[in-house]
Amino acid sequence: MASSTDLESLPENTYMIRPNYQHKFKKATVKECIHQVVNDCLHGKQYSAEEVADWTQQISNGVKLKLKEMGFDRYKFVVQCVIGEQRGEGVKMGCRCFWDSDTDNCAQDVFMNSSLFCVTAAFGVFYY
Repeated sequence: MASSTDLESLPENTYMIRPNYQHKFKKATVKECIHQVVNDCLHGKQYSAEEVADWTQQISNGVKLKLKEMGFDRYKFVVQCVIGEQRGEGVKMGCRCFWDSDTDNCAQDVFMNSSLFCVTAAFGVFYY
């Protein structure tokens, strides 16, 4: 049986169905976060098929960690990163989500240099 001090330390139910404006997933802020992480990871690098898996994981984890530090309360994050070699060919990517347009959002950024391209997208879904 839980003591009264254990019950006092539990967080109260807030029954929030919408985030406060200051805690809402802001597309421009998230895009800047993605841009910073991708540039830090890929600046000056040349495409290497052996290293791409590590780079994508490093970028995805870095973006997710920064998003958690930004204070988006009660948001779940999905980060997708695709890196490919520049060969002058086109690439098309698409995404479809089922979500609440009032609370959920996404942001993306594209990085390119002479040998590689990187498309990184972050999705923020408010947890009711």
